[in-house]
Parts: sequence; C-alpha cells; structure tokens
Amino acid sequence: MIDPSPTKPRFAMTRRRMILGGSLAGGALIVGYAATHPAEIGGVLLSGGGEDPPPSAFGSFIRIAPDGWVTVVNKQQELGQGIHAGIAAIVAEELDADWDRVRVVDARSNFRAYGMQGSAGSRSMASNWDGMRAAGAAARSMFVDAAALRWQVPRRLIEVRDGVVSHPASNRRATFADLLADAARQTPPQSPRLKPASEYRLIGTDRVRRKDSLPKSTGAQVYTQDVQRPGLLVAMVAHSPRFGGRVARYDISDAMKVKGVVDAFAIDTGIAVVAENTIAARRGRDALRIEWDDSTAEWRSSADLFRHYHDVAAGKSDLSAEDFATRGEGAGEWTGEMAEFAFDFPYLVHAPMETLDCVARVDGWNVSITSGSHLPIVDQVQAARVALTVPGKVDVEVIPAGGSFGRRGVVSADYVVETVRIAKRTGGRPVKLIWTREDEMTGGYYRPMSHHRVAVSLGSDGLPDRWRFRSVCQALLPVGGNAQAVEGIVGSPYLATAAHVEGKLYSPDIGVPVAFWRSVGNAHTAMVMEHVIDQLARRAGRDSAAYRRALYARAGAAKRIAVLDALCASGGWGTPIEPGWARGIAVHEAFGTTVGQIAEVRLDGDRPVVRRVVAVVDCGIAVAPDQIRAQMEGGIGFGLSAALYGATTLKDGIVEQANFDTHPMLRMNEMPAVETHILPTTTPPTGMGEPGVPPIAPAVANALLALTGRGTTSLPFVRG
Repeated sequence: MIDPSPTKPRFAMTRRRMILGGSLAGGALIVGYAATHPAEIGGVLLSGGGEDPPPSAFGSFIRIAPDGWVTVVNKQQELGQGIHAGIAAIVAEELDADWDRVRVVDARSNFRAYGMQGSAGSRSMASNWDGMRAAGAAARSMFVDAAALRWQVPRRLIEVRDGVVSHPASNRRATFADLLADAARQTPPQSPRLKPASEYRLIGTDRVRRKDSLPKSTGAQVYTQDVQRPGLLVAMVAHSPRFGGRVARYDISDAMKVKGVVDAFAIDTGIAVVAENTIAARRGRDALRIEWDDSTAEWRSSADLFRHYHDVAAGKSDLSAEDFATRGEGAGEWTGEMAEFAFDFPYLVHAPMETLDCVARVDGWNVSITSGSHLPIVDQVQAARVALTVPGKVDVEVIPAGGSFGRRGVVSADYVVETVRIAKRTGGRPVKLIWTREDEMTGGYYRPMSHHRVAVSLGSDGLPDRWRFRSVCQALLPVGGNAQAVEGIVGSPYLATAAHVEGKLYSPDIGVPVAFWRSVGNAHTAMVMEHVIDQLARRAGRDSAAYRRALYARAGAAKRIAVLDALCASGGWGTPIEPGWARGIAVHEAFGTTVGQIAEVRLDGDRPVVRRVVAVVDCGIAVAPDQIRAQMEGGIGFGLSAALYGATTLKDGIVEQANFDTHPMLRMNEMPAVETHILPTTTPPTGMGEPGVPPIAPAVANALLALTGRGTTSLPFVRG
C-alpha cells in the first residue's frame, strides 16, 4: 500500500482560485495565476511555481520590476514554436521597452485574467495582436504621463525608447525604474495610441529571437519529465492493445514483487502501476498478467477500413452525408469529359519528441497539475470532473512541452484524466504519469484516416465548370459537425469557375480515437486540391502556375496571386533544370496564411529525393521573421516526413508501428535546403505554426507527376 506521507500542498488555495458560481462560459471560473520561479536563464522563467504575484498597475500581461525589467505574461502554450518571443515583442514594441531587458513567464490557467487559454489553429499571434499592442501602449502612456507630471512639460513632447523616457528639449531623461512608482499611479487609457507599422523598430526585425535558446541548449529548461516533488511517485498504465478493449481479469502479484513498486490497481483505461521511480514502474507493468476483453474493441485492419471508406464514397452504404461547398444545381448532369481522382490517407501519429506525461496531486477537493498542457482550461475542467471537485479548485501549472502537434490538445484530456485518477489513489502523494514511446504511438488520437473522391469536368476554356466531391473522414469532435475534414476544399478559389459544385461528407463511427494533427484537415485537403489542379492543367495543356493564376484571377484571390508570382520568381519556375530533376508547385491557404512552395525532386528508384524547397508566405505583419523562417523549415520537415513515410496502420485492430524502428522519420541528410521569402504587408498577423505543412506533399507529388506523368493516389510516397 502507498504511504500517504502527506506533504504541504505546493499551491495554497486562494479566493482567486475559487469558482464563485455560474459556468465556464459565463466567465465565473477564477483559477490559477501567472507566477514566477527563481530559476531563470536567458530571459525566460524556466517553470511556474510560487504564490500569486502582487497585482500589476499595468494589467494582466505586464509586470515591471523595481530594476526596470519588464516581464510579459504569456498565456499561450510554448510547444517549441517560439510564440513567447512574438508575444513579448508586440508588448515591447508598443511599450518601447529595451528588448534585452524583457523576460517572459508562462501563465497558469486563469480564465478571469486571461480568458480562454490554449494554443490551437495557429491563432496565438492573431488572437493576441490587438490585446498585447493595447497593453503595451497603455503602459507606455502611463510612463509618459508620469514624466510629463514630474517635469511639468506637455506629454506630446515626451519620447520613449528602449526603456528610457526623455524630454529632448530640456535634456531630461529617466528609466522605467526611475518612474515606476509614479507611472503605477496613473490611470491607464482606455484607447491608447497604437503605432503605425512605419514606426516599428523591433517588430519585423531579426532582433526578435527566442528567449529560451540558452536554457534549451544547456538542458536547464524544465519539462514535465524533469519535475520533482517531495514524495513523488511514478506511474505507468497497461492499456489494451486494441482500441475499446477492457480488462477482463488481472493479477498484480508478480508486479508487487518488483523492488520499488508500491501499488497496482485498475482504472478506467487499464491497470496502473505506481512506483518510487520510472524503472520500477516499467518493470512492474511488464510483470502484470492481464486478460483483455476485446468483445467490443475495434478489430478491423487498415485495409478493411479503406475498403469500407471506398464503399461509403461509392454510395454502397446507408451512412448519411452532410453537404459542403454545394452550389448551383449540385453536380448536375455530366455532359462533357469527366476527370476522376481518388486519394487515400492513413491514420498518422503525432510522435512529438516528448511523450505524454503529467504530474498531479489530489488532496481532498484540491487538485494541482503540472504539465505541458495544450488546452489548460479543458484539462482543468476534465480534471475537476474526475476528481469530483469544481474547476476553481484545480490549479494547472503550464510549462513548456517538447512538441505536441495537437496530441496534448484532445478534448478528453486523456492522459491528464488518467494521472488524476491515479493520484486519487496515492493518499495525497504527487504522482507523475509517464507514457513510453510505445504507449504514445499505439495509444490512438491520430490524424484521421480519410478518403476523397473527386470528379471534375472542364469547360471550353480548359477551366473547371463542374466539381463533385465525396469525402470520408472521422469527426474530430463529438459534437459540432465535421467541418475540419473539408477545410481547404470549402472556399477554395479553384471552385470559382464552376457553375455547379456538389460536396458530400461522410463521417463514419470507427473505434480508433482521432485528434487534431498539425494543420488538421488541410494536411490532406491541400494534397487533394493542389494535385488535382496540376493534373487538370496537364489535361488542358497549360502550365500549372499559369493555370492557377487564371483561376485565382477569376476568384479574386489577390493574396494567392501575389504569393504565386513571388514564388515563381524566387523558385526559378519555367527555367531549365538538370535532367532527372523536376519542379513541383503548390499554393495553399490555412488559418489565414497563404503559403506557396516549389520542390525540386528526383527519383532514386521509387523513392523521391527532395533537394530544395523555395517557400513564399503571406502571414500578415512579420512580427518575428526569424521565427517565421524557422516555422517554415520545421513545417516542411514535418510535412515531408509524413508525406514520405508517415502511416499508422492496423492489423486485426492492433497498431503495427510501436516505435521509430517501424515508423521512420525524415533524417537530417534527407532534409532539403529551404529558402523562405516573406511578403511584406501591414495587415494584422496570421498564424505560422501549421501553414507550412500542407503544401509540401502536393509540391512533391506534382514534381513526380512532371517526372513520370503519373498521379499520386495515396500517401505515404514510400511504402514499407
């Protein structure tokens, strides 16, 4: 049995963390806080902890210390995308702070202070743009007011730069530290003046760099795996090898003989083994004897599921469909030549560097959680449900995660819930749940398997005049429809010339749990639309870039035309290339960002080799150009790895790829040189975490089409 050895709760409950009534949607949830930790390297606080900081006169997102250092509270999850630097730069620009004296701290889950917290849909920059600008500008205005009052001069004659407030006419100057007490007494303006883009000195420059590079380079960055607590236990869970399988009988006697194992018991998802350390937990789990009841489990293989999907798309099923993108008289009667295309996309695991892990402690009604949470508000609510408490008594300490790509953002909060269930049985001792690589890769919540069938007819001008879509894909959410499955098709400019469009989406109920995956539906719909368009251009005898340009012009898609023109100029489109090599092009919009890519490809046997990718992006104002380039390079590497090798397959319901020996990833010597061009603009920023992923697969497929004359009908390109 577990020795409770209760320790003092690390996070004391305060009024700010109580739920006062009402519901989450009603804004009554008051939980968590933005906290700091004494360990700091390179301007980033390495983890949360401690008590509530004193209220700031400068709002929820800005703290200014007596020494003049500015701390920006980041409510978005840092998953490796560097969002902390972009958000801090927005504040620093409007505040006119010294960038070298700006630090960032991750916020705890606090609905009242920060609203909904979570990083999804590449919305972090877009959703914080207005608010962070206003916060920085308001704080700057308060320092200007303080200086004007102290020096008895008009505020319009006051200047601020790099954390120094000055009155040039009298040669007087003061730092933020000098004016802090007076500035804190000023009333923040409701509508502060915001800088026009022409006045930016920080935003849009390569001075905006990540502030966590040093701790990550030295190993000082704290991840969930690094978290230690007094009395900490480690847990692992044995799950059914088939989705939907249940425990029929189990025997823990051998597990309990393993040195360091302190308990083993059944929970909803399997058998948990709790131990004093990771090795003991792993060995104890391996010693379990479990008989699984798979009578209600998913037994089908991937081949069986694809046959089912094909039948559904062909109308050989009674599964109902929802219409999408339909206009005119639907597909109508086909009177001319019809081109048909079909695409299959497998389940696909996220496989981030850090596997799933979470630390939790349950002490009566109080629950404390430490995790690289993707959606902390969701995790908070789900943890409260399992702990039979209210969300206001659940404290979520959000720390950086070693990647996620969507896996840590599932609505069920599966691994967090699992940790809390175990922590309820440990007598108040904190517990760290660890999923091994095998657990993570066989544990479900994949990118959904999908099948798309497309029929197109061309008018006399060679452009599409009718489209028909049949799409089959599991829904990502239990309610609210399945729009994500066809994003990238709905609203596509390629539909603009068609008088008739008919789309039908089928959402089968399959026993394999699915989740958001980096770029979501765009991960497969970009391949569908961009590869179909290249094949239509060949049928029409047109250059594929010119063909796209004609469609964009008809659709009034000015952003796509600008991206396409810059891409063709930068990527050498239409110029000679060595024998055996070909260029492929793709342009796609996701989450408000338009990305074009040209890939240079050859074949080594039946294996594509990609040596160079030229990318052009319109993502609004480029707050952090270096991070935009990094995200493009990372997105291309991620997308190319998935396109070449990515597949999570089932055999009799059991996942066949349990680790990287059977799930190959792109290697360093396979990574192409990436050249990124950012279009200048003054429109508000959009996202960059995901939009670099979708175009690379069709760009490679279109290069292969140019090399072989054959279209690609399924991914990955490399089989087995």
